Amino acid sequence: MTSKERMLRALRREVPDRVPASVHQWQDYHLKKYLGGIDALAAFRRVGLDASITYCPTIAPQSPDWRCAVQESRDADGHRVQHVRYITPEGTLTTATVAHETTGWVTEYLVKRPEDVELLDKYEPLPRLDHAALAREYDRLGDDGILRGFIWGHHGGCWQHAAALYGLENLILATHRDPAWVHHFLRLLQKKKLRFIAESMPGAKYDLIETGGGQGSSTCISPKLFKEFCLPYDREQHDALHAVGLRSVYHTCGGMMPILELIVENRCDASETLTPPDMGGDARPAEMKARIGDKVCLIGGVNQFQVLDLGTKEDVRQEVFRLFREFGPGGGYIMSPSDHFFETPVENLQAYADAARECRYA
Repeated sequence: MTSKERMLRALRREVPDRVPASVHQWQDYHLKKYLGGIDALAAFRRVGLDASITYCPTIAPQSPDWRCAVQESRDADGHRVQHVRYITPEGTLTTATVAHETTGWVTEYLVKRPEDVELLDKYEPLPRLDHAALAREYDRLGDDGILRGFIWGHHGGCWQHAAALYGLENLILATHRDPAWVHHFLRLLQKKKLRFIAESMPGAKYDLIETGGGQGSSTCISPKLFKEFCLPYDREQHDALHAVGLRSVYHTCGGMMPILELIVENRCDASETLTPPDMGGDARPAEMKARIGDKVCLIGGVNQFQVLDLGTKEDVRQEVFRLFREFGPGGGYIMSPSDHFFETPVENLQAYADAARECRYA
């Protein structure tokens, strides 16, 4: 069975030959430091894992009503600082970010006042998917794994997108002070996301589209807020993706246990990242499998820090066998680190791949 066949069977909640084992978005830092700068597909091939490649080529339209001016500098620690101004006929929006070799963060949110969302809605142009570039990557990947993508915006989920533009704390407070405005904000984002699906995604050579986002995890917001401000928008997106023949994976890189059934209600095809407690989540594998494992494919579960980064090869092997015992029965499971890793020795990744090959279905 090829890696692609193995992973697609798991996504359909069927039983493959063995447990598929992959990673979530190989990071450039790790590829450069530990693997000589090879690309993600070459890294998957080198260590023997089933490939999961995320690729989102888009063509940005030019608009005289949405002009972008970027100023870059360095802070006192040498980190790259980027100040961006979006100039529209009715006002200017500004944002700023800082980045270093492993990550980046927002220091100034784009949306500062409720009325700023109207400028985004009226003037921000919607890109279109580059189908030719996507097809080339799909063909390059071949049978080595699956190709993943995103809907337009900061992650697929409207809540995640809004939090990236306005700040999570600000958004949570707004759900209490002015919930009608929050829904208005989310609907404006949703309108463009659904347009992107309808205009750009029919015929797209994708195996899986990532939606949701970590700021909708139960370690960030309550199940009550999730049900009101995430669920209806997520469900609408997943229905739209299904209408153009695409599967979705709902991403919650944090707490999940209080919202497992709500995740199923949003009609996604798969749920990730099954983050263990030592990584800031709350995953209880056997309970997760029992509660929702017959309704969605489960992706993730591997502790990328204490086990992959710091553990021995035997620690890695035992983690793989444990997760297969708890998540694996009946298929419908793709093993993966619960999120990004940066300092994992290559030999531990190879031990991970080797152990997964031993996790065969009878």
